Amino acid sequence: MEDVDALRRELLDAVNAAGDLETLDQVRVRALGKKGRITGLMKTLGDLDPEERKAAGQRLNALKEEVGEAIEQRRAVLEEAALDAQLEAEKVDITLPARPESPGRVHPISQTFDEVTAIFAAMGFEVAEGPDIEDDFHNFNALNIPPEHPARQMHDTFYLADPGDGGERPLLRTHTSPVQIRTMQHTTPPIRVIAPGRTFRCDSDMTHTPMFHQVEGLVVDRTTHMGHLKGCLIDFVKAYFEVPDVPTRFRPSFFPFTEPSAEMDIGCSHQGGGLTIGAGDDWMEILGCGMVHPNVLTACGIDPEVYQGFAFGLGMERIAMLKYGIPDLRTFFDADLRWLRHYGFAALDVPTLAGGLTR
Repeated sequence: MEDVDALRRELLDAVNAAGDLETLDQVRVRALGKKGRITGLMKTLGDLDPEERKAAGQRLNALKEEVGEAIEQRRAVLEEAALDAQLEAEKVDITLPARPESPGRVHPISQTFDEVTAIFAAMGFEVAEGPDIEDDFHNFNALNIPPEHPARQMHDTFYLADPGDGGERPLLRTHTSPVQIRTMQHTTPPIRVIAPGRTFRCDSDMTHTPMFHQVEGLVVDRTTHMGHLKGCLIDFVKAYFEVPDVPTRFRPSFFPFTEPSAEMDIGCSHQGGGLTIGAGDDWMEILGCGMVHPNVLTACGIDPEVYQGFAFGLGMERIAMLKYGIPDLRTFFDADLRWLRHYGFAALDVPTLAGGLTR
């Protein structure tokens, strides 16, 4: 019988020297295949006497197991190396810079949010945020909106699926006013916040979309009054439209959550078929506002005998359309790169009151 120790060294050396999976498989066949070296020796065991057959069989079985384990270990190493080589060959460099002929642009809505935030931040307002999915209390009840109000109906509000546990159906917030409610519930006055964000209503035409953006403001303290509200908003429109003298007027209106309530108009001109903000012979409504209703303060745990406040709200798309001459609200959501290149802003044009809101 062939020297088993010499055969072991020869086969193990061949296994370790295999540089790829194909070569390793050839070594396996030469050692363990039907016509392999170890298989051939196993076939000669029948020619030996019983004692020799037993000893030789044990040695050959041990050699077969050792060579098989060595092959599997070498296979694992080669497979890992093959995978690494494949990944290296197929890798994609995601760090490549953007093509210089196609620079990114900031969406007008994002820019408008930054502009509005910069203006109110200079007045001492902080930014507050809240969830898009709300409940009846935060979206309606706490805002003094009665059960029979049309805004609660399904033709105006997106209600989500019934939870099935007897609870109220959640809804997509119809304004960012719930952020004001949550702020008043968890903050001790004085309060001065703006609440920018997405809102949702069942409406779609040239001036309405099912999802749109609002920013609302809230001030609550012991001494604030309607004159503070008017001064704050007049300063805002002058800064936002970057016109030193914007005529304004406040017309009485009605909102369930403010009393008294008003709508703010700004002066404009339509001469030449265009729109010019500033001195002119026409007016344009821009936002709603008023003094926070005592019922709203009470619902939030604030004593209306001690504190009072004012609130206002305006649409981001609407004021962006007025400032930048965008005719159709729906184009904000068309994902049209040509439109964005025309109306968009350079990424580094960060609006500030010192450096200018737009450049």
